[in-house]
Amino acid sequence: MLIILTDDVGFGASSTFGGPIPTPTFDRLANSGLQYNQFHTTALCSPTRAALITRRNHHHVSTGVIMEAGIGLPGYNTLVRKSCGTIGQILKYNGYNTAWFGKNHNVPDWQSSQAGPFDLWPTGLGFEYFYGFVGGDTNQWAPALVENTRPIEPPADDPNYNFDVDMADRAIAWMRVQHAVAPDKPFFCYYATGTAHAPHHAPKDWIDKFKGKFDQGWDNVREETLTRQKELGVVPQGTRLTERSKGIAAWDSLNDKEKELYARMMEVYAGGLSHADHQFGRIVESIEEMGELDNTLIIYIQGDNGASAEGSATGLLNEMTFFNNIEVPFEEVYKRKDDLGGPKTFNHYPIGWAHAMDSPFQWTKQVASHFGGTRNGMVIFWPKKIKEKGKICSQFHHVIDIAPTIIEATGVPAPESIDGITQEPMDGVSLAYTFDDINADSRRTTQYFEMFANRAIYDNGWVACTTPPIALWVSVSDPVDVIEGYKWELYNINEDFSESNNLVKQSPDKLRELQRLFFIEAVKYDVLPSDNSKVERLDVNNRPSLTRGRNEFTYYEGMIRIPEGSAPDFKNKSFGISAVVEIPEGGAEGLLMTQGGRFSGLGLFVLDSKPVFVYNLADVERYRVEAKDPLAPGEHVVTLDFKYDGGGVGKGGMATLTVDGKTVATKKIPRTIGYRMSLDETIDIGEDNGTPVSENYVVPFKFTGEIDKVTIRISDHDLTDEQLEEYRKQQVKVALSR
Repeated sequence: MLIILTDDVGFGASSTFGGPIPTPTFDRLANSGLQYNQFHTTALCSPTRAALITRRNHHHVSTGVIMEAGIGLPGYNTLVRKSCGTIGQILKYNGYNTAWFGKNHNVPDWQSSQAGPFDLWPTGLGFEYFYGFVGGDTNQWAPALVENTRPIEPPADDPNYNFDVDMADRAIAWMRVQHAVAPDKPFFCYYATGTAHAPHHAPKDWIDKFKGKFDQGWDNVREETLTRQKELGVVPQGTRLTERSKGIAAWDSLNDKEKELYARMMEVYAGGLSHADHQFGRIVESIEEMGELDNTLIIYIQGDNGASAEGSATGLLNEMTFFNNIEVPFEEVYKRKDDLGGPKTFNHYPIGWAHAMDSPFQWTKQVASHFGGTRNGMVIFWPKKIKEKGKICSQFHHVIDIAPTIIEATGVPAPESIDGITQEPMDGVSLAYTFDDINADSRRTTQYFEMFANRAIYDNGWVACTTPPIALWVSVSDPVDVIEGYKWELYNINEDFSESNNLVKQSPDKLRELQRLFFIEAVKYDVLPSDNSKVERLDVNNRPSLTRGRNEFTYYEGMIRIPEGSAPDFKNKSFGISAVVEIPEGGAEGLLMTQGGRFSGLGLFVLDSKPVFVYNLADVERYRVEAKDPLAPGEHVVTLDFKYDGGGVGKGGMATLTVDGKTVATKKIPRTIGYRMSLDETIDIGEDNGTPVSENYVVPFKFTGEIDKVTIRISDHDLTDEQLEEYRKQQVKVALSR
């Protein structure tokens, strides 16, 4: 059994569902299986993934938002209850080999380090093997890899390395070994690529295949997509294209340079998705070579939510600018257009393309109130059991229905208890009835949706939903009351597939009925209280912490891959970084300490024997503090103190570099990272894993001297200059008196 799940791919992206991006593997499986054109996700990644593996609504399993935004409420604390076991556990305990490859965005933010606990990692959720990354996204050229629970590094010296290729290689190898050793034992492979989430990365030759393919712009692409969708029958003939969402520019209103840049951004996205689909094809072919394809159930879900509008109106060189509310001038992005898709960018396309990839629907990822955020194409392939191949199923279903389908298809019992813990009733219903009757009435009659207070309720062909009052492509905005600040819309989707005809004025009684039903479901599944804040919830102080209450941390050489959720918090406060080092005769260089990397972060290192500190403001500015003189051979204490100005989020401060207590350089840093330092990079001591925080060195940049220790001091209350000087003296005295 194989589940394939892509990331941030809208209903109207793939060729299988009428989109402009060729996905031949998806096409192949659809032609020999069944397509589902009313399948739904939650509008965001962690919640969809939690619902997929648990058979339960995302708030029911405490995953109302992504892991990095968890807060202390039952529906949002990101701690999946043991009474809501996973499909991995069920299949493993019934004799299946189980493995998870790719994205795992279901580990609570404060549990993602080497300290664990690991019971909510894949290996604790019924998956015997895990190879992938933990978090929302990762760099395809330098991924933050994990094998089971151990961080590992991709080859730093392979210029052709690509994570999608590596992951497919690993999955194929795992299946082949499993089949060779125990050919009669079934396998379950959950394969969740990070593509096509930002960063949009792909090999250049795959990107170049799409040169000129999107020059007509997103408005024309939407129209072309709808035409193909009607021809393919994946939407009814009477389906109308919804209006362009407010805030998205008409393509014809753009100037030539904007059109050139934005078309290139879409070429990169298309290259990434088509390249990933090619890797899926390699996996399918390997199953065929084993002689098991006819008897393998494959569920290919094209997207864990709709296409992402997190690229803003103008697209991004670096997604971290979005998460930290930092604007980048258009000319800077245009100047670097040829870097897009490669290792020097963490890029994302503009909102206009996200909207086009969700054709024919309104809105995008994050917006659970509309199908642009929640409608995703899906194919189920199982030659041995599916009779009417190449057909389209239009039953209304949700991601919580996947695991019940697997349970029924495999014939394993739905357990009353797992590991001695009584299981709560599942929320999903099986789709297996459609294998025999593609025209059967839908067995899912009601489903709620909610994300960031955008909400909807489906009931027997009707949808009531709120109008998003906040543009989702704005990372920080003025607050809007979650009840009074939202208007409602009403649609009869039995007659209006794309939600293009708002019936709220014609049917007020129906609207009130559905509003009441939404709140009944919301109470039942721990949806309330709703909260429409976004980046504010990324603050690690919102959650349990391994660092709370500590203001001093000691690390040693070789300690690497410590994630931000388990690390000292350098944001919006003063701090100090002090490294006790031994410089050999002839000098030394290398990394002492870093958090983050090329796309956001800070680092203290030695270059040509001179101590250097770099503060990387989301690849927009790099502030450098460097000593004039090299370190003499012998033991030294190199310290960087940063005194925060205060007065709000992301403000500046003064950086002072000292050697053995004596000031060697100072610099004013006018602005700092306010919300999140990195999505996939970490604290490293003695070597830099991932990408470099400064382009003056090449990773891993191992320190060629010796590091005794690195001490990090965090201060919510600033020391006076006199107190700071005394503190430095004490640090040097202790270090050099050993």
